[in-house]
Amino acid sequence: MQIDIFTIFPKMFESPFDWGTIRIAKSKKIVSINVWDLRNFTNDIHRKVDDYPYGGSSGMVLKAEPILKAVRSVMTPDARVVLLTPAGKLYNQSLAQELSEESHLIFICGRYQGVDERVKDIINMEYPDKTMMEISIGNYVLSGGELACMSIVESITRLIPGVLKNPESMFADSLGELDPPLYTKPAEVEGVKVPEILTSGHHTKINQWNSTNRKQWTH
Repeated sequence: MQIDIFTIFPKMFESPFDWGTIRIAKSKKIVSINVWDLRNFTNDIHRKVDDYPYGGSSGMVLKAEPILKAVRSVMTPDARVVLLTPAGKLYNQSLAQELSEESHLIFICGRYQGVDERVKDIINMEYPDKTMMEISIGNYVLSGGELACMSIVESITRLIPGVLKNPESMFADSLGELDPPLYTKPAEVEGVKVPEILTSGHHTKINQWNSTNRKQWTH
């Protein structure tokens, strides 16, 4: 998978993408990630990428021209463009699975009050077979889409075959299954013991216990 990310704060991505699952996916060359500074795609001498909104609203809006130029610079026939915005579709495991099956993802990290609406309009006209997706990671507002983008990249990367060592983990993730209560050594901590069934060695009963006690999504 190829991932291209457009942001005005590219340095935010340096550390998170050098650890854990994402680092493994990159080292195995299963995922290629490019983080681009949106300011490099403006013709403004001051590298300005935002301006005041029409209509007198407060705040600033990311301009359409730099974003369109940026997206076009990396666009491929198979690319899916994703805008991170509080007004987008609520992200979940099903959507993570859908995105993990794409071969090329382009993320636009919104900032300030948002992104000029014409970005979506023009991209959808130019690439009608790949309608731009708008995604939110929750019903709350962040200062920008960078942290949301990191979360989404993490969640889809671990679903790509070959990234995780344990294929069963990937399968369970794809189903949206959560783990049952988990315990490790010692068998007793401050008088609280591990459930006896888990130390019994009876694998059939342990599997039944795990299945019965799996945690559920809370939303």
